[in-house]
Amino acid sequence: MNLPLILNFIGSVLLILSLFLVVPVAISSLGAQPGIQALLVTFGLCLLGGALLYVLTRKHRKESLRHRDVFAVVTLSWLVASLLGSLPYVLSGDLPSFTDAYFEAMAGFTTTGATVVTDIEGMPRGILFWRHLTQWIGGMGIILFALAVLPLVGSGAMQLFKAEVPEVTVDKLRPRIIDTAKALWYIYAALTGLAVLLYAAGGMDLYDAFCHAFTTLATGGFSTRNASLASYRSPFIDVVATLFMFMAGVNYTLYFRGFRGELSRFWRSSEFRFYVTVTLVAIVLVTLKIAGSEYENIITSVRYAAFQVVSVMTTTGYTTADYGLWPPFVQALLVLLMFFGSMVGSTGGGMKQVRVLLMLKQGYRELYQLIHPHAVTTMKLDRRFVPKEVLGSIWGFLFLFLTIYALAILAMTALGLDLVTSASTVVSAMSNVGPALGAAGPAENYAGLPAAGKWVLIFCMLAGRLEVYTVIVLFVPRFWKK
Repeated sequence: MNLPLILNFIGSVLLILSLFLVVPVAISSLGAQPGIQALLVTFGLCLLGGALLYVLTRKHRKESLRHRDVFAVVTLSWLVASLLGSLPYVLSGDLPSFTDAYFEAMAGFTTTGATVVTDIEGMPRGILFWRHLTQWIGGMGIILFALAVLPLVGSGAMQLFKAEVPEVTVDKLRPRIIDTAKALWYIYAALTGLAVLLYAAGGMDLYDAFCHAFTTLATGGFSTRNASLASYRSPFIDVVATLFMFMAGVNYTLYFRGFRGELSRFWRSSEFRFYVTVTLVAIVLVTLKIAGSEYENIITSVRYAAFQVVSVMTTTGYTTADYGLWPPFVQALLVLLMFFGSMVGSTGGGMKQVRVLLMLKQGYRELYQLIHPHAVTTMKLDRRFVPKEVLGSIWGFLFLFLTIYALAILAMTALGLDLVTSASTVVSAMSNVGPALGAAGPAENYAGLPAAGKWVLIFCMLAGRLEVYTVIVLFVPRFWKK
């Protein structure tokens, strides 16, 4: 394992974090708000630590990352980023417990949206802005940003890209992977800017508009308000949030093609059609169950149903209603949608729609083979054959996902939590959603969970964000052998 090269890349990540920290430091400096010292110390540590690592190992910068190095770089970068990202919470005293601060930082970078902050509106504006910025950074990916601004990683660039943004297949939008990383970030920033304008048009001040645009496009779900977007009581803001959450759950490759005039790519995508279909069916089912019982008229029911379905399925985690009080059928459906998640190549989490679609196709093919045992069948996705290796990878992912899910539930229940809270918090963390059910429902948060339970969920958040393989491979003994 090339340790100097790994440390060099981690140094690059710290330098990037110091660059982003300039904005919350500037916000805190206006009026000498509380928290500025904590942000300045964190900025200094990121800048000095990053520069030191980068300079001491710079001669290794042009070496190629080997396959094993890639997994270590990605996982360690996210762990270190969360460690440094937690410092403003600890140093400011807003979250004096290291466990709580690290949980909040990991929830930010992994765009999970789970929080232990009990009084969000009481946090200093600079610290709160950093909290939202961590989700925006993590939405498109720390490593992806590093590839875009520091393209000096030799032949390991594509491997890093695939390790942080795992897909069924990774499409290169440009001949060079560095240009692909830049293109994705440009699109991401453009959509964020558009969301800022529409949120501001809906009545948010500019600070809130930026914060919510960050977490909407990142499908993170952090809010500047204790009651999330429900505090605005604005149908316009609900519609804007629903629209942009849905858009954030779409594969960014389609946006790139669309901006080049290939709009037909959207409907030609089997996964996009499946994504739209699942969304619409879920909205109809939820509307039918809450109309009349929870809300008097159909328009209001559609508004709240659409918002919550899209929020949960794209793993954003915003809330405008306490769905823990909705009918059990709706709660079960929302938990199922957490598993489904959004499209590959999006900022959302979960299993991803294309995996679910391919598993359904595989299930149908097995049934067809039972009826026609001598038939020779193949599986296609968007008119292309799906290799057996891809299907094997999907089933392996599902097995590991469910194994971690089962073990984490056992761990949570062993800590004394009830089954509903344990199961829903684990699936929420693995799918990077945030709100769960029971003691961590939409009207509650994660502050009351035991410290050991928070560390279980921290692992689940990281494994879910990096889609299991990248993290779990580090626990395989053979990985560390020469």
